[in-house]
Amino acid sequence: MQQNMVQVNDLAKSFKRQNGETVFAVKGVSFTIGKGEIFSLLGPNGAGKTTTISMISGLLTPTRGDATIGGYSITKQPLQAKNLLGVVPQEIALYLALSARQNLEFFGKMYGLGGAELKKRVDEVLDFIDLTDRQHDKVETFSGGMKRRVNIGVGLLHRPQLIYMDEPTVGIDPQNRRRVLDTVLRLRQEMGMTVLYTSHLMEEVQEISDRVAIVDHGEIIAVGTVGELIQKIGEEDRLIFNVGAQLVPETLLKKITAEIPGVTTAEYQRHDIPEGTVTDSLEIGSGEIVVMAKRGRKALPQIIQMADEAGINVVSVSVREPDLEAVFLALTGRALRD
Repeated sequence: MQQNMVQVNDLAKSFKRQNGETVFAVKGVSFTIGKGEIFSLLGPNGAGKTTTISMISGLLTPTRGDATIGGYSITKQPLQAKNLLGVVPQEIALYLALSARQNLEFFGKMYGLGGAELKKRVDEVLDFIDLTDRQHDKVETFSGGMKRRVNIGVGLLHRPQLIYMDEPTVGIDPQNRRRVLDTVLRLRQEMGMTVLYTSHLMEEVQEISDRVAIVDHGEIIAVGTVGELIQKIGEEDRLIFNVGAQLVPETLLKKITAEIPGVTTAEYQRHDIPEGTVTDSLEIGSGEIVVMAKRGRKALPQIIQMADEAGINVVSVSVREPDLEAVFLALTGRALRD
């Protein structure tokens, strides 16, 4: 049975506005993070995600509830809990005029390390973030991605059991973004570390996360693996057939729905429809046939064949498989950046 590194129980935080009104930013969230798990917390701006993490990190005192890190309460044993936590903030928190090694040595001393042990930890971290060959260069000469890696290294010096990473790929190029994501995966695979991760990039959360919690209006509205979350909205593919300005018989749509296994709906999304036109076909105009289907790629050739037999020339096709972004939109009714 997997042990939990983090246990959050009915955690809530309220604030008072200037008019005296009490507002709950977090309304009582509960979830667990298993040891060695990459757990992502997602929420639109103002959802309560940052407040939740600030309470877990000990930066804010909960109004109600509690959380434990490695069995230590954040309210009753805050120092022991914080000793198990490493933080990689979104903003670069480094001294640019110092070298990578000097930065790591400085922060290592802040953690209480010194002597041979500090040198050993710094050497280990430099090797892990792949910057040993640039260790004596000033951080101000580094690319954004290299600075991010040093930022990660600072959070690893005291060998935490849980590391919190806030938007670690913001503002870096695709190559360095890939290296950061690979580093996150290595934290779990090579060091057995538990990772609490936040990002606005759905595709990277979907790639690296063991489980995801979606937060909205101060509440956890869904928790699970990406696969489990997708099942909540149904595992249908969205097939989009661009047919230009052709007449689309209603009979074709009915045939697609009735005769192709797995198809649940077929409709024509019309554009530039002439007013007052009456026909048994869906109107002339540039548009698309949109089909929702399970096992969409399997249904694809049959739909194209039926369209061809009906005299409809398919200009282009796109297949959109269910993903985390579709789940987020379905559950919250808004995009992550809204």
